[in-house]
Amino acid sequence: MKSKLFTASLLASALFVGLGFSPVMAQGTNTPRIDQAQQAISARIQQGLASGHITPSEARELYRRDRDIDVRESRFKSDGRATAQERQQLRADVDALSADVERMIANRAVVVQPGGTPGIDNRQVNISQRIDEGVRSGHISQREARRLYSRERDVARLEARFKRDGVVTPPERRQLRNALTKLRNDVERMIRKDPRGRGY
Repeated sequence: MKSKLFTASLLASALFVGLGFSPVMAQGTNTPRIDQAQQAISARIQQGLASGHITPSEARELYRRDRDIDVRESRFKSDGRATAQERQQLRADVDALSADVERMIANRAVVVQPGGTPGIDNRQVNISQRIDEGVRSGHISQREARRLYSRERDVARLEARFKRDGVVTPPERRQLRNALTKLRNDVERMIRKDPRGRGY
């Protein structure tokens, strides 16, 4: 019986070597707990979106952070092994992301309410996309993006307040449009700046 196990073990090792892996390398790149935690976070973001506790722009930012963790994980595994320190960093990043998702779901009034404002909602999505583009191009820093997203959340909260009675009046719509126009202008002004002069 022992010889059969030993033979099977040798065959498995030979297979790993033949594929360019060692058993240590295969084990060293395996991060099932981190992968499972990321899947759970993704499901919670979807739940938050569906319930209205997480706005589309917040969801995009959370998914971006999740992708950053994936990129870091791939980089750590590129040499065939994720060290204990690297795994600890990944766990800390995943825990922080999970905590932020749960905080958003627990502490936010529902943003999706009756009273339909599709034009305003579309403007919010477009502004969020422009912020993302500004960050990717280097014209908007992460700190600036956080402030812009915070302003966008303020508009979403104001919109939710206006929708509580089921009707968004023309003056309320005008107030929302004005806030979004100001936010959009600030985003565009930042994007037009030369990123080399930003000092970061």
